[in-house]
Amino acid sequence: MDTLLEKHYSPADVVRLWGWSDDFIRDLFENEPGVLRSERPETMHKRRYTSIRIPESVLFRVGTRLQNK
Repeated sequence: MDTLLEKHYSPADVVRLWGWSDDFIRDLFENEPGVLRSERPETMHKRRYTSIRIPESVLFRVGTRLQNK
């Protein structure tokens, strides 16, 4: 399924929706298929930085999986 045209959420958006910590949300979606990642490599003066965006369908899939546990 093409998720590019869906609404995408930042980890901070999901924190506000679900009330869990930013670190937990990032860990939860870290290896989830369909999540968009943009990485800036580490340089001599800047640390490595990874930005993620979570498509709405992925958010629902993970939420449903958590409800069924």
